[in-house]
Amino acid sequence: MVDNNDLLIRLRYALDIKNSEMAEIFKLGEEEVTVPEVVKILKKFDEDEVENRIELTDAMLNSFLNGLIIYKRGKQEPKPGQANTPDPSITSHRHINNILLKKVKIALALTTDDMIDIFRKAGLNVSKGEIGAFLRKEGHKNYKVCLDHFARNFLKGLTIKYREA
Repeated sequence: MVDNNDLLIRLRYALDIKNSEMAEIFKLGEEEVTVPEVVKILKKFDEDEVENRIELTDAMLNSFLNGLIIYKRGKQEPKPGQANTPDPSITSHRHINNILLKKVKIALALTTDDMIDIFRKAGLNVSKGEIGAFLRKEGHKNYKVCLDHFARNFLKGLTIKYREA
């Protein structure tokens, strides 16, 4: 099973984000994380040094992903007459992989075809329908849970696209 720390480590590597930028992105997502704390979050799991690692909760990862959207695309002001509603993904964290796909797609302004290409780079053929099902709102009749191997392969494809280009 992939834990949240591992997802963040892979995302950070794929997008080549520095520790100081990581702390800034967390702050944009309204999560106060210092650079030394970022280092502890990114530390590989070693059972002998559990006390030197910070476990990344679903809420913290969600905050980072929100911050990544702001970092990459800028802060979006609510339109006139639009209520400033809380992020619905904060209340439902059972499927963090779906949230990861959705928010990285937004942050990097990816199209569905871009996502298909990213999965293909990692050696996984995914249809538009499958991607659409991953991106749907939880509870929708066509919603599909994004399993760990899809999330891992998506991040692997991102690494190939952004680091090896």
